Amino acid sequence: MKFTIEEIKAEHQKVKSGADFPTYIQAIKNRGVSHYTVYVSDGNTEYFDNESQSDTTGSKYDTLTISENVNLENFKLRLKLHQQGGTDYLTFCKDCAENGVEGWKMDLNTMTCTYFDKAENNILVEQIPTV
Repeated sequence: MKFTIEEIKAEHQKVKSGADFPTYIQAIKNRGVSHYTVYVSDGNTEYFDNESQSDTTGSKYDTLTISENVNLENFKLRLKLHQQGGTDYLTFCKDCAENGVEGWKMDLNTMTCTYFDKAENNILVEQIPTV
């Protein structure tokens, strides 16, 4: 495995808002991350390299309850606000939970982000902006 969780955390510390996200993605991709999955309930993130070896961050905050009902339109509004730098990461995670988003999968090869619900249905796929 090329990367360590400590290296990823150091890169993540540089992200102040969603606007800084493309730079973060490029930095961890350069460290050998091929894809990762974020679980909104506690912030645990599993990072993978191209050989499918992985490492996890563990819980990052107190457990959030994920809504059973997906409110996609409201989620899209909150996502856009976050991407424009209007909310911090924890606020965004709370917005995800309230709108039924269980987590998201980032594919750094196809540069896509796929949000999913509690049943692991894909509910929104977005292109990751590049630097």
